Amino acid sequence: MSVPPPGTKRAPGAPPATAPSFNHIGVQTADLDNSLNWYQDFFGCTPNWTLSTFSSLTLSRLPGITTLVELECGSVRFHLFDRQGSAAQPPDPKAAQYQHVCLQAASSEELVAWREHWLALFRSGSYTFVDQETATDVVVDADGVESFYFLDVNGLEFEFTYIPGARP
Repeated sequence: MSVPPPGTKRAPGAPPATAPSFNHIGVQTADLDNSLNWYQDFFGCTPNWTLSTFSSLTLSRLPGITTLVELECGSVRFHLFDRQGSAAQPPDPKAAQYQHVCLQAASSEELVAWREHWLALFRSGSYTFVDQETATDVVVDADGVESFYFLDVNGLEFEFTYIPGARP
């Protein structure tokens, strides 16, 4: 599907002329302090703002939400939030969910550094991980793309990739 050039009249039901941009990744957690510490220490995020009062729409979509914190790392933003009664369990891999979020490293060396950083934090004992699975090894696909997978403290899967010649 192509997006029409700006200023072109669009047909009813056609997509807007401007493609959307990515805003944030929402992460539900049963241990907000643990998650905040891990996201700050792993990604180097800084908090932007905190909410404890929510619209009726948010309350209807996320019953029991008590606190939401926005963290930012470069152009990536995470919305970490807790909900009363949520259990500290990894997501059910058979349930419908996003399978993983992929972030791009600027070089092969940076990719390895991200993996080593994850391993150091995992081994530090400073965080409670709901799933004890370690980060995968860095693998190289037939087309030269390098990547590894890891879980955050909530059991959510991330991928880091390096694509030779691609813009980070």
